Amino acid sequence: MFSDKEEFKAEFKVQLEDRLGKTLETASDFDTYRALGSLITEKINKNWIRTNQEYKFSKTKQVYYFSMEFLMGRLLGNNLLNMNVLSLVEEGLDDLGLSLSKLEEKESDAGLGNGGLGRLAACFLDSLASLELAGHGYGIRYKYGMFDQHIMDGKQVEFPDYWLSKEFIWEVRRPDEAIEVRFNGHVSSTRNKDGKLHFKYENYEPIQAVPYDVPVVGYNNETVNTLRLWSAEPTVENTMSKAEREGEFGHFLDHKRSLESISNFLYPDDSTEDGKRLRLKQEYFLVSAGVQSVVRSFEKLGVPWESFPDKVALHINDTHPALVIPELMRILMDEKGVGWEQAWEITQASVSYTNHTTLSEALESWPVGMVRSLLPRIFMIIHEINERFCQELWRTFPGDFERIADLAIVADGQVKMAHLSIVGSHSINGVARLHTEILKQREMKRFYNTFPDRFNNKTNGITHRRWLMHSNRPLTALINETIGEEWIHEPKQLTKLMNRKDDLAFLDRLDEIKHKNKVDFSNWVRDTQGITVNPNSIFDVHIKRLHGYKRQLLNALHIMHLYNELKSNPSMEIAPRTFFFGAKAAPSYHFAKKVIQLINRIAEVVNKDPDVNDYIKVVFLPNYSVSMAERIIPASNVSEQISMATKEASGTGNMKFMMNGAVTIGTMDGANVEIHELVGDDNIYIFGLRSDEVWDHYNHGSYSSREMYNSDERIRHTLDQLIHYSPFSKGETEFQEIYDALLTYNDEYFVLKDFAGYLLSQQKVGQDYQRKRQWNLKSLVNIAQSGVFSSDRTIQEYARDIWNIQRVKALK
Repeated sequence: MFSDKEEFKAEFKVQLEDRLGKTLETASDFDTYRALGSLITEKINKNWIRTNQEYKFSKTKQVYYFSMEFLMGRLLGNNLLNMNVLSLVEEGLDDLGLSLSKLEEKESDAGLGNGGLGRLAACFLDSLASLELAGHGYGIRYKYGMFDQHIMDGKQVEFPDYWLSKEFIWEVRRPDEAIEVRFNGHVSSTRNKDGKLHFKYENYEPIQAVPYDVPVVGYNNETVNTLRLWSAEPTVENTMSKAEREGEFGHFLDHKRSLESISNFLYPDDSTEDGKRLRLKQEYFLVSAGVQSVVRSFEKLGVPWESFPDKVALHINDTHPALVIPELMRILMDEKGVGWEQAWEITQASVSYTNHTTLSEALESWPVGMVRSLLPRIFMIIHEINERFCQELWRTFPGDFERIADLAIVADGQVKMAHLSIVGSHSINGVARLHTEILKQREMKRFYNTFPDRFNNKTNGITHRRWLMHSNRPLTALINETIGEEWIHEPKQLTKLMNRKDDLAFLDRLDEIKHKNKVDFSNWVRDTQGITVNPNSIFDVHIKRLHGYKRQLLNALHIMHLYNELKSNPSMEIAPRTFFFGAKAAPSYHFAKKVIQLINRIAEVVNKDPDVNDYIKVVFLPNYSVSMAERIIPASNVSEQISMATKEASGTGNMKFMMNGAVTIGTMDGANVEIHELVGDDNIYIFGLRSDEVWDHYNHGSYSSREMYNSDERIRHTLDQLIHYSPFSKGETEFQEIYDALLTYNDEYFVLKDFAGYLLSQQKVGQDYQRKRQWNLKSLVNIAQSGVFSSDRTIQEYARDIWNIQRVKALK
C-alpha cells in the first residue's frame, strides 16, 4: 500500500495528472474523487487478482449469495477503512488542501437496494471478505435504482434515480463473460434409443446478461471478493432479426428498450399484469445468468458433478431468487446430461434459503399461466418437482389431503416461491430467534414438521466497520483508547466497556461525543433542509422503509397528541425533542404515501407554531439512504423500533442505533427481543402487545379498534383531527384513508391497541433523558452489549452451520 502520506501524495498527483490530465489547481472535486478512486482501485485490483487465483488454485468451496438488493452505500471511505489507510489518506489530502469527506460526497449511493434486505446483504459481503471467506454476491445492475424521493406539497413524488449518471468508478465491465438468458418460446421433447428424454427449447427470446464486477474489500487483509451485477442487453442476433422482421427502426428501438427494461428499475410496480411479468422476468434473469456463471466456473475445476455441493453453495436471500432451484436442475439435466435423481440431490445439497418475512404479500407466488408462458422449461421442472414432492408426502402421510394441499408448490393456479425454496433447499433459516420460532410453530409449521432438521436460526448482524468505525470515528477512538483495538476483530469484546459503567468521567466523554455528533448533524439539516433544530433536544429517530407494520403512523399519532397537550397546557414541562423521519414508500403503496403526507403535515404545523416549536420539532428527511443513515445514527438518542409484534423478522437498524449508543423504544418483535435480553429492562423501553397476545387476538377475533376509539379520549380526539377541520387536516377527506384503516377496517397493525403503552414509554423517555448521567449509562450499556450483533458473528454461523466453508488466505 502506501508507506507514508508522502508516498500517497506523490502517487495521487501522478494519478491526477497522468490519468485525467489535470493538476490540483485545475481539477474539480469530482476529478479529484475519480483520481483518488482510480489510485485506490489499482491497489485493490492486485489483491483481487491474487484472491481469485488462490480460490482457483486451492479449489476451495465458494458461496454465491443471490439477492435482488445490495444496498452498498458509498464505497470510497469504506474501502479506505478496510485497507487501513483512511487516516493516512485523509491527512495526505489535507496537506494538499483537499477534504476527504468532501470527496466522499461526490460518490452517489449505488441504487441497488431499498431497505434492510439489501443492507443486510451488503454487510454480509463485507464480513465474508473480512473473515477471509470465499463468498460473492450476485445481483442486478439497476440503471435507475428504486427512485429519487422528493417531497412536494407534503407528498412523496418519485423521480428516476440517476445514480449512474456519473462514473461508478468501482465497477469493471466484463463483456467476455456475458451469459444468454432465454424467455418465452416453447419446449419439445424426443426420446433417445436408451429411452432418455431430451428437451429442445425453440423460438425463445434471448437476452444477454453482461456482468459488471465490483470488488469487495476485506478489513486489514488481502482478501477481495466480488459483487457481480448483471445488466440486460439485447444480443446482436436478436436485435438484427427483430429489425428485419419489423422492417422499421422504431420497432427495433422499442424492442431494445423492452429488453433493457429488465435491469432498469428495482422492484417494478407489480400491481398490473405487465408489472408482474417484468418482475418475474427480472428474477429469472438474475438467477439464470448467475447459475450459468457458477456452473461455468465449476466446470473449470475438472471434478465430477457429484462434487458440486462440495465446491459450491448457492444461497437464496428471500424468495426472489427461488428460481435458482429449477434453473440449476435445468442446466444439470438438459445441458450436462445428469439424471433427475442425481440433479435433485446435487441441487438440494447446494441450495440454502433465508426467509425474511411472515407477511403473506411478501411470500411470492406467480400465476401458473405466466410462469408457463414466460419460462416454459422452468415451469415443466417446477411441475415435476411438485408432483414428486406431493407423492413423497402421500407416502409419508397417506390420506392427509389437507397437508398435501397446504404444502404443494403448485396449487390454486399459483406457483408458490417460498414452498419451492423450502423443498429445494437443505437449510431454511430465520433471521432472529423470535422470527424463527414463528416460522417453525405457526407460519411454516407443517413444513417444519415435515423437514425439522432443515430449519435453523441465524440472527442478523451489521458490519461494525461501516456502522461504527467509519460513521462514528470519535466514538471509535474513545473505545480504542479505553479497551484497546482487539474488539475490532472480536466485536463481543465491547462488553469490556461495562467496566466503565461507574466511571463518571468516561460517561461524560460519551455524552460529549454524542453532543458533537448532534451539532454536526444539526448543521447538516440546516444547510440541506433549511430547518434549524436544537442539538440539546432529544433526537428521536425513525428511519426505515415505510410500511403499515413498521408503524410510523403510531409515532405520528403520538406527535399529534403531544402537540394537543402542549396547546392545551402551555405550562407543561417536557424535555425538548426533535422527531426525525426518513422513509420511502413503494410507488403503488398508497396508504404508506398517505402516512408520509401526514408526517409532513404534522411537521408543517408543529414547526410553524411558536407555542410549541421550542419544545418539539418534526423533520422528514427526503430520499433516505445509507449515506444519510451514517450521518443521523451517530447523532441519535432514541431509536424507534415500534413494529407490530410478530411482523418484523429481525431488523438491523435497531442494531446500528444500539452500537452508536442510542436507546431503543420498541415492541418485543424481531431482534428487539434479543437486545432486551442483553441490555435489561433499565436500558430499553419496551411497550405493547407480545407475540402470544397478538396471536390470541387473531385466533379469537377479539380486537376492536372501535372500542379503543370509544374508550380513550386521547385516541378519539387525535383521530377526529384526521377527518374534521383541524390544524392537521384541510378537509374531511384528506386523511380519510388513514382514519378508515384504523377504524372501518379494524386497525390491522394494532396501532390503537398499543397507543397508550407507547405514550407511557415516551413519557418515561423524556423524564429519564433529563437525568443525564443515568441516560449516559443506558447509552454505554447499549454500546457494550452490541458486539454480538456484528455480521461477522452471523457469517461465522452461516459458514459453519449452512455453507461449510473455511478461511482462505490470498496468495502473496
